[in-house]
Amino acid sequence: MAVNSSTHCAPPLNRPLRRRLPPAFFIRTSARPLFPNEVPNRRLVSVRANKPGFDGFRSKKSTNLTNSEAQIGVSCSSSSSVVDFLTLCNRLKTTKRKGWINHGIKGPESIADHMYRMALMALIAGDIPGVDRERCIKIAIVHDIAEAIVGDITPSDNVPKEVKSRMEQAALDEMCKVLGGGMRAEEIKELWTEYENNASIEANLVKDFDKVEMILQALEYEMGEGA
Repeated sequence: MAVNSSTHCAPPLNRPLRRRLPPAFFIRTSARPLFPNEVPNRRLVSVRANKPGFDGFRSKKSTNLTNSEAQIGVSCSSSSSVVDFLTLCNRLKTTKRKGWINHGIKGPESIADHMYRMALMALIAGDIPGVDRERCIKIAIVHDIAEAIVGDITPSDNVPKEVKSRMEQAALDEMCKVLGGGMRAEEIKELWTEYENNASIEANLVKDFDKVEMILQALEYEMGEGA
């Protein structure tokens, strides 16, 4: 479709571009630690940057930023650990649920897809006396987090339940080390263990969400949504 140059919304080439501020995620505005148990340790952060080519994409390139380029260097070792942890969790977005692969589903949901809709279920669930809905949301978010390392182990893999639990526990411990330990890492461990042991009414409810989400997804595949 032709574009009328008189109504084009792009800024004129001679217009000075505003300097972009560094992401607030990395900025420290006071002496208070940005993350729990943070030990001040000023350093520059090496970020992974994509330099677009003619097609808009090129291979990744490591770029060491200087103070003159961007002031995200006021980060510390703890914020670096958070980035490493989140990067590791990216595997949850890219790892497909093996059960659907085994059933021949094309382009099946990822582990993160599954956990996200479970968290939504907890979010929109009606109030139940004695149930901490916020805790249900947290449990749903972390209940399969160890699969970022061990993958989606299904009954067809013939891995004994006790062995699977030990593998996931070891993976969870490793992920919490990547995060740098501390209060948030301990909370993730506590939530995961609570779900694994079905140790609370919230964990029991989230296990029900797990089954309902799987049934809903199966119905969607059966009706042709993503099949």
